[in-house]
Amino acid sequence: MTMGKMLIWGIIVVLLILAGQDKFFDGKTGAVLTRSDLVRTAPATMQSSIASSEIMPVITRVVDGDTIVVLINGVQEKVRLIGVDTPEIFDPRGSAQCFGEEASAFTKSLLESKFVRLEADASQDDRDRYGRLLRYVFLDDDTLINQKIIFEGYGHEYTYRRPYKYQTEFKNAEKGARESQKGLWGLDICNS
Repeated sequence: MTMGKMLIWGIIVVLLILAGQDKFFDGKTGAVLTRSDLVRTAPATMQSSIASSEIMPVITRVVDGDTIVVLINGVQEKVRLIGVDTPEIFDPRGSAQCFGEEASAFTKSLLESKFVRLEADASQDDRDRYGRLLRYVFLDDDTLINQKIIFEGYGHEYTYRRPYKYQTEFKNAEKGARESQKGLWGLDICNS
């Protein structure tokens, strides 16, 4: 099944489950399917979520390089990625910061319309001062998006008040990106 078809299929299933449906009509075959039919035919990464009605969050929008909007059990939530800061594309003082558009586009390429796993960090607050959830974001292959953004040079390690779970790994990712002159650390990029 292609990624696009899997996404469409997943969104339809999520919406039906959120609507409280236990039986589903398959317009293609005319069959009535039960939740167990959906579990049996779903991609492996979605089977346990459908069976338990705990739906994996899906990215509905990338706001910028370090902020996303996620649909969690039918509720849209803004999520600020822990431990990473990317240049701003909406700077209230004027124009966007250098490499902000590139960072936003990179995060979008990684996450747009993807199902993700969110992880809170007990060492951090649940939400920031703007009401955004603070989370680590993982793809289904266990790619830690927060770290990947830093590793590829689209942001830098960011500690807010207290050390956090993956701080050492994120600092090492930034060191590697700087040494390799990746992304915003490149020569003649943002006068680095």
